[in-house]
This record gives sequence, C-alpha cells and structure tokens, in this order.
Amino acid sequence: MPTILIVEDEPRIAELARDYLAHAGFAVRLAADGQAGLDAALRERPDLVVLDLGLPGLDGLDVTRRLRADPATAAVPIVMLTARDDELDKLLGLELGADDYLTKPFSPRELVARVRAVLRRVDRSAALGAAGGGAPGSDEIVRAGDLVLDVPRMRVSRAGTTVELTPSEFELLLVLARQPGRIFTRSQLLDALRGVAFESYERAIDSHVKNLRRKLEPDPRRPRYVLTVYGVGYRFADDREDAA
Repeated sequence: MPTILIVEDEPRIAELARDYLAHAGFAVRLAADGQAGLDAALRERPDLVVLDLGLPGLDGLDVTRRLRADPATAAVPIVMLTARDDELDKLLGLELGADDYLTKPFSPRELVARVRAVLRRVDRSAALGAAGGGAPGSDEIVRAGDLVLDVPRMRVSRAGTTVELTPSEFELLLVLARQPGRIFTRSQLLDALRGVAFESYERAIDSHVKNLRRKLEPDPRRPRYVLTVYGVGYRFADDREDAA
C-alpha cells in the first residue's frame, strides 16, 4: 500500500484529500506545516508527497528545494497544490523538481488521478526490475553517446557519473531517448507522462526539459541531447548529431 504524505495547513482541505486518497487505497499521513512535512518526509520516506506551496514558516518551495537536495528524498515524487493566481510559483516549483501540480480549488477525484498517474511512472520501471532475467524489456539499457539510461533501476549516468532525476524527468527523458530524432509535441509528451492530455499543463513540459538540461548538459544553453523544435516541441538528438 503506497504511503502518501499530505503537507497542508488548511484542515478542511487536508482532511478531504486524506479521505479521498484513503478511500482509493493509499496509506495517508498528514503534516500541518512545512517543517513538520519536511521532517515527516525524511523520517518516513513516503511514496509521494502532496505539498501545498502556501505554507506558514517553511513554505512549499523551500520544502521542495530541501527534499530534492537530500539524496534520501531526491527522487520522491511531489504533487504541488497552488493558489489559482500563483503562476510564477507553479513554474518555480516545477523547476525545483515537483512532478505535477493542481490549483485550488481542486477536485479531490482529480488529485487521486494525478497521484495515481505520477506513481505509475515509478511502477512501470519497478515492474520491469521485478520481472527478473529474461523477461521482455527487463534489462533494457538506452545509450546515447556518454548518456546511459538503466530502465529497470530508473538510473541515469553521464560519462559514468550518476545523475539524480525525478520520476517525471526520467520518464520524459526515456520517451525522447527511445526514439531519437522523432519530434514530440508538448501534448504528446503529456500523454506519455500521464496517459491523458491536460492542455493547460503543457508549460510543465518546458519546466521538466529545463531541469533535464540543467542536470544533463555540459552547457544548458547549447543542448546536445534534448533539442527544441521551435513552434512544435522537442526531440532527442539522433546519432548524426553531437550526442553521438
């Protein structure tokens, strides 16, 4: 049973989210402020954190930044909750490493759907690893120059050095790297990540790509791996380009 940590200072919202997630089969923990949420995440290592950005004291952006900086929680998925007009905070949260976001007021059913979608990104790779030797795809390795994606273990290395990616960043990179040269629209990449396209969230793809470039590229201003196709979307460099 996956454990979800909800960090939310409004009791009504926290309890509503808890009830819906518990009904959906998750074990749920609550924290009422940022410091308590950070302490609980480090102590309990939840499978996913639902994190409000507008927290008293240590706010959600600070919590995200600290979770991503700690190797023990660097890959824990985060779904942010934001006020409707906090567009800058949404983008900053995604750039800090959050996997998805919902704006308040939100549908509890939508929250459950987003949590399940983010966890599926982790489950896909975990299922490959659990399949054991000889299972189709269980030992898949994707290589592009000095970049290596170990699919069953959700690990990425560049020139032999491990690169810490969030589940969403890994899944996005994998979708692109499996088909080098193919152009993906933002909507298609959202389909690949969630299974359902949410047009209003296409800017989230740009934030994930920015994070990937910051972590993977020697010079993010001149990317070698994830390339922009202006006016369309993104593609992974093929063998004839610099990533070869």
